[in-house]
Amino acid sequence: MQMMTRDVLLEMELEEDDDDDGDIGDVPASKRPLMAPATLPSSLVLENLEQTIVSGFGSLESQQDFRTPEFEEFNGKPDSLFFSDGQRRIDFVLVYEDESRKETNKKGSNEKQRRKRRAYESNLICDGLQLEATRSLLDDKLVFVKVHAPWEVLCTYAEIMHIKLPLKPNDLKTRSSAFDNFNWFTKVLQVDESIIKPEQEFFTAPFEKNRMNDFYIQDRDTFFNPATRSRIVYFILSRIKYQVRDNVKKFGINKLVSSGIYKAAFPLHDCSFSSPSEDLSCPNERYLLYREWAHPRSIYKKQPLDLIRKYYGEKIGIYFAWLGYYTQMLLLAAVVGVACFLYGYFNQNNCTWSKEVCDPDIGGKIIMCPQCDKLCPFWKLNITCESSKKLCLFDSFGTLVFAVFMGVWVTLFLEFWKRRQAELEYEWDTVELQQEEQARPEYEARCTHVVINEITQEEERIPFTTWGKCIRITLCASAVFFWILLIIASVIGIIVYRLSVFIVFSAKLPKNLNGTDPIQKYLTPQMATSITASLISFIIIMILNTIYEKVAIMITNFELPRTQTDYENSLTMKMFLFQFVNYYSSCFYIAFFKGKFVGYPGDPVYWLGKYRNEECDPGGCLLELTTQLIIIMGGKAIWNNIQEVLLPWVMNLIGRCRTVSGAEKKTPRWEQDYHLQPMGKLGLFYEYLEMIIQFGFVTLFVASFPLAPLLALVNNILEIRVDAWKLTTQYRRMVPEKAQDIGAWQPIMQGIAILAVVTNAMIIAFTSDMIPRLVYYWSFSIPPYGDHPHYTMEGYINNTLSYFNVADFKSKSKENPYTELGDYTACRYRDFRYPPGHPQEYKHNIYYWHVIAAKLAFIIVMEHIIYSVKFFISYAIPDVSKSTKSKIRREKYLTQKLLHENHLKDMTKNMGVIAERMIAVVDNNLRPKSD
Repeated sequence: MQMMTRDVLLEMELEEDDDDDGDIGDVPASKRPLMAPATLPSSLVLENLEQTIVSGFGSLESQQDFRTPEFEEFNGKPDSLFFSDGQRRIDFVLVYEDESRKETNKKGSNEKQRRKRRAYESNLICDGLQLEATRSLLDDKLVFVKVHAPWEVLCTYAEIMHIKLPLKPNDLKTRSSAFDNFNWFTKVLQVDESIIKPEQEFFTAPFEKNRMNDFYIQDRDTFFNPATRSRIVYFILSRIKYQVRDNVKKFGINKLVSSGIYKAAFPLHDCSFSSPSEDLSCPNERYLLYREWAHPRSIYKKQPLDLIRKYYGEKIGIYFAWLGYYTQMLLLAAVVGVACFLYGYFNQNNCTWSKEVCDPDIGGKIIMCPQCDKLCPFWKLNITCESSKKLCLFDSFGTLVFAVFMGVWVTLFLEFWKRRQAELEYEWDTVELQQEEQARPEYEARCTHVVINEITQEEERIPFTTWGKCIRITLCASAVFFWILLIIASVIGIIVYRLSVFIVFSAKLPKNLNGTDPIQKYLTPQMATSITASLISFIIIMILNTIYEKVAIMITNFELPRTQTDYENSLTMKMFLFQFVNYYSSCFYIAFFKGKFVGYPGDPVYWLGKYRNEECDPGGCLLELTTQLIIIMGGKAIWNNIQEVLLPWVMNLIGRCRTVSGAEKKTPRWEQDYHLQPMGKLGLFYEYLEMIIQFGFVTLFVASFPLAPLLALVNNILEIRVDAWKLTTQYRRMVPEKAQDIGAWQPIMQGIAILAVVTNAMIIAFTSDMIPRLVYYWSFSIPPYGDHPHYTMEGYINNTLSYFNVADFKSKSKENPYTELGDYTACRYRDFRYPPGHPQEYKHNIYYWHVIAAKLAFIIVMEHIIYSVKFFISYAIPDVSKSTKSKIRREKYLTQKLLHENHLKDMTKNMGVIAERMIAVVDNNLRPKSD
């Protein structure tokens, strides 16, 4: 009778609806894959149907027997989480705008929406859910539909979804830690257990209705916690159909919300965040989270991960666990980075080559060649004095030590996180989560092809054939490649900007060669170009991020992954690939391309046949790379925090201003939550992406900026509390989701860690000036190449600058507009070439080949040492600790014993009874019969 009634209700909705054609959630009914079966008791179905079918329809708008009045009135308790009877808990809230009270001329469209909503609500009731409608106190056009899942429904779908539930309290003893002796020291950092009580641990197993007595059910109202109840109800809402048209079924709350039939759908927060609820039935978990987690005064405390997981679900819990662990590990990196920076700072006065640049008798007398054609003047080396002093802070021996340390640090972080993640999997019952995950409704809707499963040899439905899958993959890969090329095109545009604007700055900035002008002292053409290009690059990056976000989502939707995890992993790889090219391409250009292919003044190399390639300062491009990192990394952190804090706060403030003054204290919980901001379909995706991009900056280019971990540490400390404040106060409660790990972000971090070793080795070798300085110190400062009797850095600058005869310019000196600056016959440029008049003039000299050999040797040695250490650490530290493995095996043993023990006892008892009867029969047959 249940299925017959559903078909009747949906057939009544057959109508023309052009705006839904071809959308996800549509599939011919004859080819529709099986959804979760509704195995509800017939008595429960009949009871709901009696309340539902009134005047031919079972919607809240027409049923009069579902509750006494047409709409329930608010009972005056702002934090009430129950229906008007005070007994049935609100597990979900649907919000729509009453078309009868809307001032619009689209009556036909409104009627279509009303009918779809009626059919959807009718089928919700047919599946056993209970609904109650309440009008808004602030806007009478809004209607809130409260959804409650009875016990039978929860049990049915808990079994379908393979939800793990408590069997018995966990009696395994926790091993004592070596840090227990220092509890007095760490107690100030811990959450007060008298405020947030530790969660009781249980042995768990997937729920089965026929073994209900084996589960730890003390109270039916609390056996399914609010997060689990909301998760089950959302599972049902996502799979209930609302229309059949032309033998096509449309289903799912997401489709209804996106098409505007419902304004919103969300679970409720349990109370106000600012004060505990006066309702004794309210758990006040939101208030506790705000007080002990999101409030600024708790910034130094550890996160209450168990309560976060209980309230928001494992997916959000694992994010904050990862972010907290990453932040803790950054503390060590930040300390070492600051130490290396201080080493450079205190040894700044011993930087011989910088002193030579600033010395008026050395750098003040070295005339440098123009760095562009015709418009650029000759210039003296000492105008780069300030930049050379700054470069001494970062380009020191401490930077080399720090780069090696970070190669080891990133391995330690990843390996120890795997262990921590394994512990959380055990504690949060997500070890076997992969077996529980269901297909996405959008995937199920496209399953129209029938194939034979090779394993089960049974028919199953898939969305497309093998050829269709290959075509989709090819199209998706082509689209990704095309958009990456567009990103590279934008980077080329920035490079062209740098090349052209450098000429402008060279012409406009003061042209005197004395280096005493205060502007010229601190703002060289190179520095001015670098700063403006970095700012423009940052703006373009922010704009492109918005575009590529939509593009990546479109490509992933077309790809049609099966599960939500597959969907997020696929989107993660695409978005990270886009962001990687977008954020890091300019840094890669400065580090490995700028100043590397410039030729020499008499024969320069031109970019695109028009623009002369950029040259680095005499000290190299390391300082410019540092500037680029500071602007992009710092600007990104500031922008994201402003966006994350101000945007939801302003939107909620505007929403509150539209309501009646002081009404928030009187309005019910569902209406207060409705006026909060929705979290979005992708949830924590952008939070992960933000942190992974930061992780790339911290590891890939740390050799140029040792303070990057310190900036990341400060940002992350604030990020944890900002995200906590945002989730707790500004956003609606998300639907709790299960998650076993951080998904595709883990292999992405591993890839970054491997690449970081190469990039840092190449930055030290090719971007910094460390290798040329070492070669000079150990080989060319003493005979036979040098004139000094002992190892020294004196004369290094003169040795690294080659001579060029001004008469050899292709555009003769008389054509140079700056001839009034002096009649120069020779100028210097940064390279290792033979001077004019040499048999091999302007060819690379022996020093150049020594430096190249030293650079290549350094890269090989550094990579092999770090990779060897990384391999040893990865081998020595198992992904799952021995204690965690023992706990998992112990729990499996005890749960299997507990689940089957009673059944085995019953079976043994029955077998004993049968055996006794058989013996009795045999004895009776063997007994001699009397006459």
